Parts: sequence; C-alpha cells; structure tokens
Amino acid sequence: MPAPEDSALRKRTPPEKSSPSSSPPPSPAAPSASLSSTSSGRSTTILLAFISLALSSYFVYSKWDSFAFPDPLSDSYAICSREGAQIYTLDADNPRAQCLVVHGSKFTSTGSLDHILSTWYATTPGQPHVRFLKPSQIIVPGLSDSHAHVLEYGATKQMPLEGTSSVAETVARVRAYIEADPEILEDKTKFVEGWGWDHTKWLLEEWPTSACINALDADPIVAGRPVVLQSKDGHALWVSKSVLRSMEPLPEEVEGGVIVRDSFGKPTGVFLDNAQDLVIRPEPTYKQLQKRFAATVKDAHSLGLTAVHDAGFNPMSLEFFRREAQTTTLPIRVYGMKYFDETAAYWGDAFEKIVLAGNNRLSVRSVKIFADGALRSGGAALYEPYADNPETRGFMRIAPETLNEVIPKFMKDGWQVNVHAIGDRANGVVLDAFEAALAEANVTALRPRLEHAQILAKKDMARFGDLGVIASVQPTHAISDMWFAEDRLGPERVKGLYAFRSIIDHGARITLGSDFPVEDMNPLSGFYAAITRVSPDGTSPHGPGGWFPEQRMTRAEALKGMTLDPAYASFTEDILGSITPGKFADFVVLSQDIMTIPAERVLKTSVIATVMDGKPVHGVL
Repeated sequence: MPAPEDSALRKRTPPEKSSPSSSPPPSPAAPSASLSSTSSGRSTTILLAFISLALSSYFVYSKWDSFAFPDPLSDSYAICSREGAQIYTLDADNPRAQCLVVHGSKFTSTGSLDHILSTWYATTPGQPHVRFLKPSQIIVPGLSDSHAHVLEYGATKQMPLEGTSSVAETVARVRAYIEADPEILEDKTKFVEGWGWDHTKWLLEEWPTSACINALDADPIVAGRPVVLQSKDGHALWVSKSVLRSMEPLPEEVEGGVIVRDSFGKPTGVFLDNAQDLVIRPEPTYKQLQKRFAATVKDAHSLGLTAVHDAGFNPMSLEFFRREAQTTTLPIRVYGMKYFDETAAYWGDAFEKIVLAGNNRLSVRSVKIFADGALRSGGAALYEPYADNPETRGFMRIAPETLNEVIPKFMKDGWQVNVHAIGDRANGVVLDAFEAALAEANVTALRPRLEHAQILAKKDMARFGDLGVIASVQPTHAISDMWFAEDRLGPERVKGLYAFRSIIDHGARITLGSDFPVEDMNPLSGFYAAITRVSPDGTSPHGPGGWFPEQRMTRAEALKGMTLDPAYASFTEDILGSITPGKFADFVVLSQDIMTIPAERVLKTSVIATVMDGKPVHGVL
C-alpha cells in the first residue's frame, strides 16, 4: 500500500472534536461563529450561526486541503471531483455528479459539493469526511460481467495455452508446466490440464490431428501422461493417447457433439461440445477450487469488476459457491446459472432458488441451456452450410422439441431461462420457444436471455425487442472472430454477426460480458471493442474505421451495458448498477475519463480503486 501522501485520492477531514456528543453533531465551527458573544445581540448570533451552518464545512475542508491524513476510511465519507461532474452515476434522475456520499454499505447522496455538505446531516450519520479525485480521474458504478466462467478462469492460471502458434509450441508449454511442478514430474499418473489453445491462430489452421496426439507422446517428458487440454472457446477438448485409451470403446456418434476422426475413421483425440462429456477427469478438491476462486477474484477486482454472472454452475461449482456463501462473505457478487442436463430428471420444481444469500452476494435463480456449439469450432447451428465447409450446417446440442418442452416448464416454476445460442438457426429455434412460452407469461418477471446471440437472421433481430428477450453479448468476441468470420459465413451472412446496433435499434436490451477465460477479463476491453470494432492495435478486416462500423455501440450504451443492464439482467437493478442513494456502494475509480478521451486511449486506463459495499477491495481511497 502506498504511503498516505501518495494515495490515489486526496482526502480532507475536519479537525478532531474535543468531546463526542450523542446527539447529531453540528456543522464544524467557522470563524464567523466566534463572533456570537459580541454586543451585536442575540439575534445577530443566531443569524450568523445559520449562515455558518451552510458555509463552515467548506471553509474547514479548504483549510485542510493540502494535508493527507493517515486515518482509516470512516463509516461515512464523500468523494468529490474538483473538475466538476466527473461521477457517471447511471441514475436517470442525476446522470452526472460532482460528489457521492457513502454511509456504511450504501450510497446516501449525490450532487454538488455545496449540496452534499448542506444536506449532510439530513442524509448521512457522522461528521463530513471528504476526499477528492485527482485530476482526470472519474468514478463509475461497479462493473459487471454478464457472462463468465469463474472457476474455469482460475484453472487457466495453472497452464495457460493461449497465444501458441502451432502444435509444437503448445506441446512445449505442456512440457514446461510438467517440469516446473516436481509433484507432477515425478508421478506420471497425475492428470495434466491446460486451457486456451486456439487452432484458428495456428499457422496451419486445422484441428489437432492424430499426428498431434503423437506429438504429445513424442516428447519424452509428456509421453504416457493423461493430458487434457481445453480449447480457448471451451467447446473442444484435446487429449493424449493415455486418456484416449482409457475411454475405449468410444461410441460411433454423440448427439449434440462430435468425436473428431481422421480419414480412416480413427479418433484424433479431439472432442467437440457434448462429446467432451466422454472425457472423465478427476474433480478438483475444495482447496483447489478455493485457490481458483481467489485467483479469479484478485484479477477481477484489479479490473474494476464487482459482480459476475457465472454462465453454468455444474453440481460441483454450485455446491462450492453455496458453501462459500454460508461460511464467509463472498469477495465478489456472483449470479449463477444452474446448468441444465437434458439427460437428467427435470429439477425446476424441486430445487430451491438462491436469492441474494451470503450478505447479498450469491444468487442462483436462472437455468443455463446449451442450444448449439461455437463458431470457432464449427459447431454453431446455421440455416445454411458453412461457407468454408459446405458439408455441415453445424449442430444443435439439444433437440428443438426438448427446448419447447422445458423452457415453459422452467418459466412456470419461476426460473429465468438463459440459452446459449450462436448460430442463426439456433437463435431462431430458441426465439420460437421463447415466443411460445411467453404468450401467457410476464416477461418482466422472467427476463429470459439469449447468451451470445451472435449470428442473427434479419427476421429474428426484431423479435428481441418484441418479446422482451435480453441479448447477453460479448464485444471482444467480435474483434476476435472478425478475422475468420467472413471465410466461415460468406459476405452476406456475416453482416448479421455481432450486429449490436441492429439489436438495440429493434428495441432490445443488451447486457455485456467477456466470456472469460475465453476472452480477456478486462471490462474496458469489452467497452473498447463495443465502441470501435477494431483490434487493440487499431486494425480490422475493414480498416481502421472498424469492422462493420455501423454496428458500433455508443459509449453511454457500452457503460450501461456493464453496469445497469447487468443489474436488470440479474434482477438487482433496485440495489445495484448505478450510483443512487439507497443502493449498495459499489463503484470504481478510473485513471481517466473513458467517456471523452480518444478511443485509442481507453485501453491505457487503469483502475485506481474498486469499492464494494463502501469499502475498497482493490487500491485505496
């Protein structure tokens, strides 16, 4: 922690009182109050006292402005900007403010410095305690990620594979990981797991082949070990010969998935979507899960995230978060989507929903259903064949008949239904199911979501707004996929990919996420992608002006998509999502004004402090 004089926020506190009082304290005395005993009489004394009440606080703060006190953050405090309204509240009644006031875990007031000082004792217990932002700094509400994988992100920290450009480089990473861990190195039976390989970024853009399995076993350190490597998008597994042998005999086909085979019909060791379930791995211990969670939270707080929507609680992760919420206060707000397994019995009428448990930080009141696969892996379900692989239209991971059966059931039982849909066919099928289910339902009470909603036919774009379905999208996917998307979809169909502007203009509500660890966790990366549609280096297939620039979001829409919209999408807009009196005091101090600086500078913005329930969880105030 930096020394007090280097604190990111300069603070001002009034002089200490000589004796405490149990009644509401008066405003700090100003020099004018000291005239009250002169011969001008009692009426002058009263008049001067009232004038002093309005002005004295400001005098005291100005007097002590140059000092930086080492005392801890008080239970009641204000943060203000000398540069004017540099707090973006996302409150429709007061969208920008000079100051915010916190008492305990909640906001109590916003407005100008004069306003919050003159109304302090009417809104906030305790003495006025004001701190000031440094020049150029701003405050925004706590940032949310509407689609993420919390424990999986922590797991990727063990052996990250993203950024490799070939099979050989990927195998080299696996070897280096094994050599760095004596326990794994000395025991060839221990599973070796990694995450992040991306065949679309390899020099030869193709799935790992049988030769790739041989590459794992050709390395003397890696050979003979059970190795399981997750792809970047989470829709494919690449396993070693040892794992493949343990899975025999394999079925010929898997509904909703693919066992990738070579030209001779021999399994290559790659399993797509539902076929991944064939790969049996040892479950991590509770301590390992805690370690993964801690790693995720540390990075999340450093990037300004105060809430995440976890897009798929399996039984293990559900039990982990339930246990954490019961035994301690979760360090970040988690909105969990309970995974739907179509092979298991229906549970929507039996499982008790979790709503704001553990000090308002854990909710599990939504179900996550997978409709299809991913565009990167060729599993997204399309109306027409892939342009670069005309033999396939992708595949549905669940039958439309099943969707039409279970979606109304979950809605009737009060569950928010969130469906993963990427291809235009998958999105159309899910919207059909939503439309039928919502015919006799209250959409505001249920708030169904399409997770990803990547490729949309024109006829389906309008249905978002008409039905009230939330589009949960990830802008960083757009600038990742834009480099191969047209090859995969063709020049016309690609226009419906990541068409954010079209979705919004048809009256739909958008909420933004990253899908981390598939993409960069940094919410400002998503903000940047949404408003520019260019890579961090300023390039795109359509030039520096952006990839289909007409689909850009405004900065106001992007910020709302990371704050108030995720709150609505998780039924917490009454307590989170904006800097509004009465809501929980979650906010972020940023080093520069992302709403006005040139777009190319957005990614150079740093998080000065992340605050939850009024207390810093990253940085200092």
